[in-house]
Amino acid sequence: MARKHSSFEAVRAAAASLPEVEECLYYGQPALKVHGAMFVCMASHSSAEPESLVVRTDMDTRDLLIAEQPDLYYVTGHYRGYDSVLVRLPRIGRDALADLVASAHRYMSRKKTSPGARSRRR
Repeated sequence: MARKHSSFEAVRAAAASLPEVEECLYYGQPALKVHGAMFVCMASHSSAEPESLVVRTDMDTRDLLIAEQPDLYYVTGHYRGYDSVLVRLPRIGRDALADLVASAHRYMSRKKTSPGARSRRR
């Protein structure tokens, strides 16, 4: 069985080889950004379960992840309108976490560099 991680340290390790990652605080919680945009952070809203990670992803992928593994992925009312999914960190294996973090990094890198991205943020 895959070894489980329950801290942001595992998230840092998963992102260690990704380019242009910077660590910051996002709503007072540890987070990682690429090109100035958060792509993963510890959930700060009280509706999230303890040790939940917010991972940026498109809505279709979020819905698919939740449908396939509702014990691992979820969303609360607060996060429903955002392009993200909540992940129960203690339940995810190292390889799955690395894939998820890399996917979020790619998603936000594309979003930040796509034509018109700057005007959509206003």
